[in-house]
Amino acid sequence: MSKQTSSIVQDSLNALYDDESFLPDLKNGTREKAFTSLVSILSTPNHVNKSFLRVTLENEKVIRIPAFRVQHNNILGPYKGGIRFHESVNEEEVINLASLMTLKNALHQVPFGGGKGGVVINPREFDVKELNLICKKYIQYFSEILGPDKDIPAPDVGTGDREMDWMMGEYKSIRPGSRYRGSFTGKSVVNGGSLGRREATGKGVYYTFRYMLHDFIQSQRKWLEERNNIFAKTALDHSDKDLTLAIQGFGNVGSIAALEAYRCNYLNNKIVAVSDRNVTLYNSDGLDIPALVKITAANKGDLPTSDEELTNAEVKAKIMDRADVLSLDTDVLVLAALEDQVHAKNVQDVKARIIVEGANSPVTAEADKILSDNGVIIVPDILANAGGVIVSYYEWLQGRDTQFYTEEEVYKKQFDKMKETFDTILPQFFGDPHPLRQNCYIHAVSKLSTVLYRQGKLY
Repeated sequence: MSKQTSSIVQDSLNALYDDESFLPDLKNGTREKAFTSLVSILSTPNHVNKSFLRVTLENEKVIRIPAFRVQHNNILGPYKGGIRFHESVNEEEVINLASLMTLKNALHQVPFGGGKGGVVINPREFDVKELNLICKKYIQYFSEILGPDKDIPAPDVGTGDREMDWMMGEYKSIRPGSRYRGSFTGKSVVNGGSLGRREATGKGVYYTFRYMLHDFIQSQRKWLEERNNIFAKTALDHSDKDLTLAIQGFGNVGSIAALEAYRCNYLNNKIVAVSDRNVTLYNSDGLDIPALVKITAANKGDLPTSDEELTNAEVKAKIMDRADVLSLDTDVLVLAALEDQVHAKNVQDVKARIIVEGANSPVTAEADKILSDNGVIIVPDILANAGGVIVSYYEWLQGRDTQFYTEEEVYKKQFDKMKETFDTILPQFFGDPHPLRQNCYIHAVSKLSTVLYRQGKLY
């Protein structure tokens, strides 16, 4: 059992237990038994699949690589979730990420369940041919449990459209004649992927922040001013000022979110810091984000790490340690790297009053409580980084119908979907003293519990 998921589910159901409008048919002892069942069902994955991929390297050395595919819950639809290539991958992490996918899809009314995959490698240590073989081996080992109506993988940390193309190609070879187009999402456009899929998560991360601080406040300012709510005060204090942003992680999510902020006409944004695995770049007057995106594209994804590289890119910035991005005196901190970046040992150094989680679980539970108690708004991963799975859903639909949307249509559908969620969650959040994460979890657990009850799964 995942301790993190168990705590989320238990706390959410505790908040729902005395709400008579939630599962009103369940009374007294029957209600107590049903809630116990719900904790058990939603806290544990349906399946944990693990294999050791046998891979022959270019030097003819044979290695065995641990690989996982966790299928958490499929009550709302096929399992859905990325495949991560990273040396820190482990079983508990994959279980937690799969469970968060279940909650995320429930929150945003996406008809998928939650799954997640992982391969314990540093992809930078393998050449293209070896990575291709690793991808093929993953599908060979797990093909029986994957499929467009079973479990639909997507990219994650360390993977992208290239890897999804390879994997779909292998799936097609193993299962000739099957409906293979919907077996993977996040593919290249030429291979049946959706326009806008690569940018979807980063765009959604910034849109979540922009909608809360601009669209929602503009329409609800008077109501917010009347709330006795520390989070409403934080939001109002930042709604009309020039905002400074720091972005941890300058990969596919962080760089796109940075571009969205740089180009935004709704808020007065200034991105003063960005970081990656090597460095933090800082400029109090604001960084040239388009120039940095261009240089990282030509530099295998890495930011400049020397004054010479900055000069050649015509970018003005101070070079700092990569961890410094977390403690800079900025209004907003976007966390788009890996999990557990803000924790008990460094939370006191965080000065930002608004944190947006572009990555999965970048703030630990202990740090989350400390920050929330001090009125810091944390826009959680489950709300902020759902753009990827939402557009994956549209890619899945397009693959089934073999009719494809324009990029503008994709983004409109994505933002409309996210707006529906915001318009449900934000009034609840600003109307009571609970952190935004808790509101999101309660809403997701409520949806999952209702469907489980309706399908007779609690008996």
